[in-house]
Amino acid sequence: MSLLRSTTRLFSSVHKTTLTRASYNIPLSRSYASEPTLKERLAQIIPGKQEVVKKIKAEHGDKVLGACTVSQAYGGMRDIKSMVYETSLLDSNEGIRFRGLSIPEVQAQLPRANGGQEPLPEALLWLLMTGEVPTQAQVEGVRKDLSARATVPDNVVQLIKSLPKDLHPMSQFSIAVLALQKDSKFAKAYQQGVKKGQYWDTTFEDSLDLIAKLPAIAAMIYQHTYKSGEFVKHDSSLDWSANFTKMLGFNNKEFDDLMRLYLVIHSDHEGGNVSAHTTHLVGSALSDPYLSFSAGLNGLAGPLHGLANQEVLTWTLDLQQKLGHKEVSNEKLAEVVWEGLNAGRVVPGFGHAVLRKTDPRYTCQREFALKHLPNDPLFKLISQIYDVVPGVLTKQGKTKNPWPNVDAHSGVLLQYYGMKEHSYYTVLFGVSRALGVLSSLTWDRILSHPLERPKSVTTEWIQEWTAKNP
Repeated sequence: MSLLRSTTRLFSSVHKTTLTRASYNIPLSRSYASEPTLKERLAQIIPGKQEVVKKIKAEHGDKVLGACTVSQAYGGMRDIKSMVYETSLLDSNEGIRFRGLSIPEVQAQLPRANGGQEPLPEALLWLLMTGEVPTQAQVEGVRKDLSARATVPDNVVQLIKSLPKDLHPMSQFSIAVLALQKDSKFAKAYQQGVKKGQYWDTTFEDSLDLIAKLPAIAAMIYQHTYKSGEFVKHDSSLDWSANFTKMLGFNNKEFDDLMRLYLVIHSDHEGGNVSAHTTHLVGSALSDPYLSFSAGLNGLAGPLHGLANQEVLTWTLDLQQKLGHKEVSNEKLAEVVWEGLNAGRVVPGFGHAVLRKTDPRYTCQREFALKHLPNDPLFKLISQIYDVVPGVLTKQGKTKNPWPNVDAHSGVLLQYYGMKEHSYYTVLFGVSRALGVLSSLTWDRILSHPLERPKSVTTEWIQEWTAKNP
């Protein structure tokens, strides 16, 4: 733990002089063209970060970060410290920190759209890539860069139109991302013999190309699967989130702001979760960002990961119907919850593999709802569930964390603004998750992380080992 703390301090000292807008000493009105682009700023930061990692490995390379028990080997490798993931860190009590910033700090410090109240995902992308809070002008530079890259090739458009409408949207999403792979700049550079020290350059380019196109692709899938099939054109004057909602067919400033919040808070959750780890693992084979992220999406589609938000809303709506669409006492609600638990069913949206308190991503969505839809019946039920379920789960005694996670709240907000297609919700998660995992993949290339190849053993090996080590 002392090594982890010293490493954190070392990285924090690198960031400390650039963590706020004020430290740039640049007025917000200054033209963005006079400031470094995201890629230029990243190139400036890279040598210093490489030296930090080189120093850590030289001075502490033989130190032990932790051990692995037999239970952990069988139990999903929980809590085993065995990978480096630069863009975020998850604390079991305080939740996620994006490059050292908590969600409330991100909401307070990152630039917003004109008239908006929530941080822009473009600003978060800068933070994740560089570790620095950008100026408004730098965010505008990212917005324009993404907009210039946003056109989806016609072959991908036609592919989406040809997919069966009853194919799950996440399957469509993964297929569409793979179809973009023919234009991978990293794959082309690798075939041409690019030097290892420059792998990050085309990984960055592929990552921004992909991030830029994801809202349009996701919107096409939405229109193809649930609506008329007419695709709405990208608007170069709008930010990444507002463009997304427009292409989805919505015209609501409040929903734009919700989407900004949603895309920020779902972006990253350190490296051990399925989608982040899968992207990292596949990327470690030097698979390009398209192949890596498509694999990550397939992991996100699982019911124990991103698909959970769909299951939570379905469960909540079923509960609302069971209660007769009327308010009931906490005692009655607890009785109904116990009926489900005693029948062997779980309460989706509660508990987390790492967190031991209410997920801050849940809290900020609740605050959004309290501000914008306090009297919505479904939100009132969600609030009552929040009051009742933790006590029930604590009494049951089968969970280490009886508190709600991010999935327990996102569905009610989307439902309120008219997006009622539950099976699509994980696609939104996927659009957001690209910001974190592709930023991290870029840093994997910068720091020359090797092929990931952990050692596995068999049950027979464990039996022999434990017999020799009683």
